[in-house]
Amino acid sequence: MKALLSTGFLWILCALSAAAENPSPGCSSLQQANYPKASITNGQVQAVLYLPDAKNGYYRASRFDWSGVIPCLAYKGHTYFGIWFPHYDPLLADAIAGPVEEFRSNDGALDYGQAKPGELFVKLGVGVLRKRDDSAYQFMYTYPLVDGGKWTVQAKPSEVSFRQQLQSPIGIAYDYEKTVRLDPHDPVLILAHRLKNTGTKTIDTEVYDHDFFMLDGAPSGPGMIVRFPFAPKAEKSMEPLAGIDGKEIVYRQELQGEQYVESFLTGYSSFTSDYDITVEDQNTGVGVEQIGDVPISRFNFWSIHTTICPEAYIHLVIAPGQTARWNIRYRFYAK
Repeated sequence: MKALLSTGFLWILCALSAAAENPSPGCSSLQQANYPKASITNGQVQAVLYLPDAKNGYYRASRFDWSGVIPCLAYKGHTYFGIWFPHYDPLLADAIAGPVEEFRSNDGALDYGQAKPGELFVKLGVGVLRKRDDSAYQFMYTYPLVDGGKWTVQAKPSEVSFRQQLQSPIGIAYDYEKTVRLDPHDPVLILAHRLKNTGTKTIDTEVYDHDFFMLDGAPSGPGMIVRFPFAPKAEKSMEPLAGIDGKEIVYRQELQGEQYVESFLTGYSSFTSDYDITVEDQNTGVGVEQIGDVPISRFNFWSIHTTICPEAYIHLVIAPGQTARWNIRYRFYAK
């Protein structure tokens, strides 16, 4: 197998070429994008993934984990993720798509709070960053990347695995793997994670999946629902644009222009079974169910006209030498 090491990124060329020979018919327009990418399918679901690359990658900002960017996923002629934002720049914090994840510690990123201006801190899934000034961490600001570590990407017909190995001069180091895999039999996408602490400091962080659901590009409005196994309670009112009806978030109006709804939610328990979220367009019967295998630690809901984002956080505390594992499953359906 021929491999090329360039600017800290290891590409498994023959695997990526094999995946590129199986384009995703529901996402054909994304095949023409001039970014490092791979396509996967299990015969039912087709998806395109953009790959991490510090020079040419689609996403090069410092907010989100660079692995697992999915600008398109299709099933039975329907699409579930897409480009939800009006303006693109690779260094924009939220110019990203799909079930992407952000690691967020109490002070925003690992060691950000104790770093002085010009000193270093670490954002998991991104790398070693440089602090700008004495202000609090700003997730929408793109901090200068000092060291992105070593990324290894392997693509197969139905899965892509990402591995980031990072060392830093501040005692934070890790070996992070994420595999984006399609189930061989069902319309299910699995995000399988492994994070090993190879440094000298404990890694204490939350991580959440922003999701950025777009069901056939339909607007956020009446007929769209978000369903939970518990009765959620909003910390701040989402009325009159949206509200809670039993165990569902429902839209009262179609969101327009700069309108948005956002609130942290409570009502979930410490049981893993509460991490079971369904987003459905009841007008068409198209939907997706998201299930995690770690209890929810916090929950934020955010939505604008183009996307619906149920953000379930989990909490990870990983001592030096220890490893954390967690999985998220997405089941796509069209009634």
